[in-house]
Amino acid sequence: MNQKQYSVFSLPVIVGALGLFVDVYDLLLFSIIRKPSLAALGLRGDEITNTGEWIISIQMIGLVVGGIFWGVLGDKRGRLNVLFGSILLYSIANIANGMVHTIPQYIIIRFIAGIGLAGEMGASITLVSEILPKEKRGIAAAIITSLGVLGAVLAYEVYNYFQDWRLCYYIGGGIGLLLLLLRVSILESGMYDEVKKTTIERGNFFMFFTNKDRFFRYMRGVIIGLPVWYAIGVLITFADKFGKEMGIANVDPGKAVMYQYFALCFGDLAAGILSNILKSRKKALFTFFIIQGIFTILYFLQAGGSAERMYWLCAGLGFGSGFSVLYITMSAEQFGTNLRATAAISIPNMVRGGLPLILLLFRGIRSLTGHYVSGGWITGIILMAMAVIAAYYTKESFGKDLNFVET
Repeated sequence: MNQKQYSVFSLPVIVGALGLFVDVYDLLLFSIIRKPSLAALGLRGDEITNTGEWIISIQMIGLVVGGIFWGVLGDKRGRLNVLFGSILLYSIANIANGMVHTIPQYIIIRFIAGIGLAGEMGASITLVSEILPKEKRGIAAAIITSLGVLGAVLAYEVYNYFQDWRLCYYIGGGIGLLLLLLRVSILESGMYDEVKKTTIERGNFFMFFTNKDRFFRYMRGVIIGLPVWYAIGVLITFADKFGKEMGIANVDPGKAVMYQYFALCFGDLAAGILSNILKSRKKALFTFFIIQGIFTILYFLQAGGSAERMYWLCAGLGFGSGFSVLYITMSAEQFGTNLRATAAISIPNMVRGGLPLILLLFRGIRSLTGHYVSGGWITGIILMAMAVIAAYYTKESFGKDLNFVET
């Protein structure tokens, strides 16, 4: 096997981090430029909020479709094929996004971009998990995610500087195409190459549903990650609406995203390091559940506060969401080599794709309570309770030998 020749600062790790950097730039760009882009297309007031929820939901559905497609491809054709194909698709889609002039065009292109965006993170984590020594793969994953999430900060700064939402899409697509040049020198996982030589079935997505133990491993992986996208897709993306309801004026959701993702960089790194110190993914996971829970409570206790305080609480939510690196790494560690890419790529995208359901739950609860803010915190309690239960029943995977297959 070729794991020992790589370090946590080797080329596959660095290129993986850069790939995720561009991925996150494009993924979060809509949240940052949602209001100006939809206003430029003729929407006003609540139309911007409602259409924004709809577009981000369609984008996330694209991520689910792409997560399954790229995951299966990653096990059938190799991890590198996913890294090349996904970045090519979402780069072209984002360039096209800068050319839209109607809402239907916007929706279709965000769906296609969502398919492309689905492959990057899981494929990178799968690759480094298989080529690095088991004691280092958690740190490598933390480096990839902590550097990668800074793409959201760049997206905010690019829009803040140019004030042109179309140009923001062009820049994201252009950076992605340039990154393809770095991918040429990356080698395939030796562990995967060995399994590829056998007759073992690879990349069969339906295998997650033909075995009870495997099914629950998969579903627990999805449920654990839901609080991350509750924070991003509800509390952060609609920070301006929550601010208005809580008597906080002039909240910029793009700035909230920037604060949150900047802090997430440190949260991912801290979570990865903590799991190595504790020699446990689960202990680190529960620690960050507590951190995110504390900042969620503080978020809903800021009635009459300031926009600046809102941004710092969004940063706290971002740091607490650092457990994202843990559930993604655990997704790769929980499954055999013949299904590892399928799991590690599809699970994070099932989590992302769960956002429409989270928003649906949020809408339903706020309709029942008649209050926007109450709908928000009740939704959070439900999702966090589900995640804690799922994590409790998940097996520890720190230091696990990944050289096994699913039958």
